[in-house]
Parts: sequence; C-alpha cells; structure tokens
Amino acid sequence: MNEKTSLWREFTKGILRENPVLRLVLGCCATLAVTTAAGNAIGMGAATTFVLVCSNGAISLLRNVIPNKVRIPAYITVIAGFVTIVQLFIKAFSPELDTALGVFLPLIVVNCIILGRAEMFASKNRVLPSILDGLGMGVGFTATLLAMGILRELLGAGTVFGLPVLSGFMQPIIIFLLPPGGFFVFGMLVALAGRLSAEKKPPAATDCGHCPLAASCSINNRKKEAGE
Repeated sequence: MNEKTSLWREFTKGILRENPVLRLVLGCCATLAVTTAAGNAIGMGAATTFVLVCSNGAISLLRNVIPNKVRIPAYITVIAGFVTIVQLFIKAFSPELDTALGVFLPLIVVNCIILGRAEMFASKNRVLPSILDGLGMGVGFTATLLAMGILRELLGAGTVFGLPVLSGFMQPIIIFLLPPGGFFVFGMLVALAGRLSAEKKPPAATDCGHCPLAASCSINNRKKEAGE
C-alpha cells in the first residue's frame, strides 16, 4: 500500500467504516442533545472537527516529549486549549449558536471521540496521518449530526434550517424534537450504518487460551467438561 492510499484510508475510515457515533458509539450525549435543529448540528460538528484536527496534530508533534505517566492530563490540557479558542470564537461571532449549544460546547473537552483519537492514534503516528484521522472523524461526526438534525427538525417542526418544508403537507410530529424521537432516529441511523459497512462475513472464532480470565470463566469450564 503506497503512502497516498494509506493517507486516504486514514481520512475515509471515520466517515462510515469507523464512524465515531454510528459505529464506535462515542459522543452520543452531545449527538442526541444538539440535533433538534440542523443549524445547531453543523455548528457543533464544525467546532468538534476543529478541535479534533488541531489536538491530533499537536499531540502527534509532542508524542515523544509527553511523559507516559501524565499523557492523559497532558492530552486534556491540549484539547482544552483548542476548545477555549473555538468557544471564544463562537461567543464573539455567533452568540445565538453559543446559546443554542449551551454547556455542550465547553464539554467538547471531555468528548470521548477527541480523547480516544489522541490516545489511540495521534500519540502513535506522524503528524499528517494524525491530522487526516482527526479530519475524517470530524467529517463523520458532522455528517451524523447533520443527518439527525435534518430528520428531527423536518419531522418535528416541519422545517430545515428554519425554512418551512412541510407546511400544508403534514402536521409536525413533536416527539422527534424530544429525547424519544432522538433515540429513534439515532437507532435507525446506527442500523443503516451497520448495514452499509457490513463485511458480509461472520467474525472469526477465538480461542479461550489467550484470555487472562480463562481459568475462572464458567463458559471455558463448561467447554472443558464437554470435551470441546
């Protein structure tokens, strides 16, 4: 695999195959909370993508400098710095969006997606792949928020980006703006993403021999008694 192909895979994996929300099931709290309107979804997605790209790049640059024992506090400090930048920017130029996102904007600091990519990828890879990894995950996260935001706003309020779409056609279904509607749309999108990214083959069987809990596992003991 050449370098360009490898970089392309790092970018595209987060869009569907390893989508952080629909496949890895991370960042669900913010996803369900801010997707009552498509505009809010784009704002949250763009803010998170900015923090993902910048923090991944910075942590990759510092990966050989940060002591292993304090890596998590160091990652959170770097992430918090970029979250502060984006929060102040939004407060200055879009106070309506800042009000709409509320506490979920500063809570980007503890978003599992960002800390997870820092620990699992950026701390172990070069700068360019880390930036592309963050960008791909951010695009996948934003696309998920946007899809949920459009569906919930359309069905729950009859509008998309505040513009009337279903006016005179059907009455809005208010439940889609409430938590049950959010969970319903989320579940449908998770099922769709699983269907589209399915490998169409059963998972490989694993042996209990390598498991550190094999000696105390009741399933393993039953296998031994059955002679398997």
